[in-house]
Amino acid sequence: MFAAATGSPNLMLQATLFLGAAILLVPLGKRFGIATVLGYLITGLILGPSFLDVAGDAETLLHFSEFGVVMLLFIIGLELQPSRLWALRRSIFVLGGLQVGLTGTLLMALIYQFTSLKLDTAFIVGFGLALSSTAFVLQILTEKQQLSSTHGREAFTILLFQDIAVIPLLAVIPFLSGVREQTYDLLYFGKVFAVFAGLIFASRYVVRPFFKFVASSGATELLTAVALFIVMGVSILMGQIGLSMALGAFLTGVLLADSEYRHELEASIEPFKGLLLGLFFMSVGMLTNVKLILAHPILIVGAAVLLMLIKFAVITLIARLSGNRLPTSIRLGVTLAQGGEFAFVLFSVAAAQNVLKPELSNLITLVVTISMALTPLAFLLLEKVGEPIFAKRKPSREYDTIPDHEHPVIIAGFGRVGQIIGRVLRMHNIEFTAIERSANRVDFVRKFGNQVYYGDPKNPEILRAAGISKARVFILAVDDLERSITTAQYLRKNYPDLIVMARARDRQHYYRLREVGVRYIWRETYLTALDISRASLELLGISPEKARDTIQTFRDYDDELIDRQQAIYDDEASMIESAQSAIAELESLFDSDHDAAKKIDLKEIETALGLTKN
Repeated sequence: MFAAATGSPNLMLQATLFLGAAILLVPLGKRFGIATVLGYLITGLILGPSFLDVAGDAETLLHFSEFGVVMLLFIIGLELQPSRLWALRRSIFVLGGLQVGLTGTLLMALIYQFTSLKLDTAFIVGFGLALSSTAFVLQILTEKQQLSSTHGREAFTILLFQDIAVIPLLAVIPFLSGVREQTYDLLYFGKVFAVFAGLIFASRYVVRPFFKFVASSGATELLTAVALFIVMGVSILMGQIGLSMALGAFLTGVLLADSEYRHELEASIEPFKGLLLGLFFMSVGMLTNVKLILAHPILIVGAAVLLMLIKFAVITLIARLSGNRLPTSIRLGVTLAQGGEFAFVLFSVAAAQNVLKPELSNLITLVVTISMALTPLAFLLLEKVGEPIFAKRKPSREYDTIPDHEHPVIIAGFGRVGQIIGRVLRMHNIEFTAIERSANRVDFVRKFGNQVYYGDPKNPEILRAAGISKARVFILAVDDLERSITTAQYLRKNYPDLIVMARARDRQHYYRLREVGVRYIWRETYLTALDISRASLELLGISPEKARDTIQTFRDYDDELIDRQQAIYDDEASMIESAQSAIAELESLFDSDHDAAKKIDLKEIETALGLTKN
């Protein structure tokens, strides 16, 4: 029924088949640590002519799914607010520019020198291979909890520049193509200027008021329609004047980046972008000729490894020259050594416009795919070989020598809690000694004029040097639970007269501190939660006096409850029974008042009691 006159399945059947395979194979691959992009490529390989050959015409599906790339670039544009670009300008435009420029130029020169390719073809291949995988890298860094590290942050900014660099690379392909469908005269450039001026005008004076008009109607599904209309309309307009549709979508995203409807636009486009990109990567995988690997395994795998080595060397050198330590530079080089998904985009567009021959496009697509597949192995090699070497090379920093001040207060842990306490004590000219075990935090807070000493407050020698025997108050503000408990145990055993005031991360931390004898304990989110609750009640129409009374009643009850639960906190069944009973008691307590306090949400009470998971 779905078959066309030619007997081949139509686009809807192809898309359905691909989606069905994706929802089965991609999650299955994730269980084995295969990244989503790679999972889509493998799915395409399995469905394509190299294996099952059940997907029909991949070329048609590829052209349809390329619209996912257009949507991706629109969303990238939405993320590039001018203020954000300015704040990250050094990392983005210096590191990113050097990486793309040097790596692309080196690869282009090597390809032109040692192959028979023309310079324009070598340019597209070289700069396409210089790009890394945004989706792949960010997923790995997130899984390894390295996104906030130095090499993680710099990798993100370089990837951001690469995403921007794709735009001019896509735009230049028609100029490199042997087919010239457009005469680039003054009239043409006048049209281009008029279109761009029109986009700027429309983004501010047409799109935003129109979005507001649609939003006011209450028909939320029309917000998605508006978002799709904007992307499709601009893309078609760009195509009509001979420019890249992706370029138009990107520029439109940038122009709307500071719009109050940016998040609605992004949320509306995101599902379509993800699905169409998945289809795009699957169609790329289907078009990949696996027979080439079997025919030339050494050439293709060797080219992938050589690509990774070249990119690793260039990126490591750039990072080192920019002031990073050698271990950080090596980590950054490993992170960005692979090829990326935008290479598939670039090579497929170049092949469609005869800049690349289909055979060459298949070959370098395989090289990129294999380099992505080798990235987890590169990370494993870094972790098993590189990190132990870095640990041996890292000079062990000795703890600071603490002067014998005999201050009345010692603050253990000078993070967000300890620093505020220190500022308040300074207001009253109360001297204190601050100890912090994170060398990076010590160096950071010293830049702001804080006097803090590098040392481990769990270490008795450090405590004695800090004047623990003369101190009156010890503020235990470390965020590590086990280190906090160990320090508290030592203090209660060896300095029983010392007043210990401790920060507890949660209810369990509170119980354990009480168990070792600490009397003065503050749950770090408790008072903040009560303040927010009081303000919420007032905003909901309850009088300030009644709101304060409600919070005080809750606080008194919770203080009593935490005393009752101290003895059973490590018995989960007893704690659950006690907590359920407490909720009923609180409900009964507030039911006795027929005022607005009856409207207190029991979910909020459960959260405050620690009965719901964060």
